[in-house]
Amino acid sequence: MKAIIQDLSYEEIKRLTADCGQPAFRAKQLYEGITQGKDISQISTLPAPFKQRLLADFEDCALSILKEFTGADGTKKFLFALADGNVIEGVLMSYKYGNTQCVSTQVGCRMGCKFCASTLGGLVRNLTSGEILSQILKVNARLGGDRQKRAVTNVVLMGSGEPFDNYSNVVSFLKNVTSPEGLNISARNISLSTCGLADKMHDFADEGIPLNLTVSLHATNDEERARTMPVANKWKISKILAECDNYFAKTGRRYIFEYSLIEGENSDARHAEELVALLKGRPCHVNLIRLNEVKERTLRAAENKSAYRFLGLLQKGGLSATLRRQIGSDIGGACGQLRASYLGGDNDKTH
Repeated sequence: MKAIIQDLSYEEIKRLTADCGQPAFRAKQLYEGITQGKDISQISTLPAPFKQRLLADFEDCALSILKEFTGADGTKKFLFALADGNVIEGVLMSYKYGNTQCVSTQVGCRMGCKFCASTLGGLVRNLTSGEILSQILKVNARLGGDRQKRAVTNVVLMGSGEPFDNYSNVVSFLKNVTSPEGLNISARNISLSTCGLADKMHDFADEGIPLNLTVSLHATNDEERARTMPVANKWKISKILAECDNYFAKTGRRYIFEYSLIEGENSDARHAEELVALLKGRPCHVNLIRLNEVKERTLRAAENKSAYRFLGLLQKGGLSATLRRQIGSDIGGACGQLRASYLGGDNDKTH
């Protein structure tokens, strides 16, 4: 596999262009072509000899849309093919304020969360920053968007993979996607979801990228959290909360906790009361999720009545909380479901 040109920043593209003996304006043409979602061979403004020079060192197509599925609620799910033959997935969700794309940061995942399909095959490899970026570039182009009028307005790093387990590539991606020369997506329109890698949370607070930090909590104490999230054996809730406080102090951005409601595990009145006691007074929001059931797992979603009762108890207790609307369930909307189905030869069922 060759290098990925989408990994490069605009400054790096300018140096590359100069090293190839090309005039300075070619760098702008190359970078604009890339950010329009074009493969190197598709950038018509570049002379053929320059493109041939680039193709000797770089993949023509870092990522392509292999399959696209549309759910009954309008949610779109994409299966992407990487240059090395691996596949990843992403989701596009439409809201009143715009289109939010959920991107993957790894091929698979090694975190082992019991409610997630991404971990079923373990971690294959990290994505490069350009492979993460290319997911957005391709979908934005597919929807008719460009740099000036983006069809993708918001981004969540919440697909397959743990973003902070691929720290350097994710930070590089964030710098490129927020670059004024590129898509120029505001950090305030980007959310990053972590299962709680506290050491990397600490490092990220100093990166100067004030995005929306989201932590997958899913339990009110370490013992119960470890039953579904192996990461809890290393990083305790108290340490995660301390790093959330540090992030707020450094960025001024309140943080978000995701809490998937699992029948018989974390969704009764006791857990609601414990969650209130744990989080009350903190600059945070709780995003309750009806568990997207994974056929290879035994965990089951709490009933709607239980979910709304849980929400009511949180709000009564003084927490800012909402219940996320269920989307994409008919097209394998949960992380890793589409990829797992495709690799298992069951992709027809995702239509």
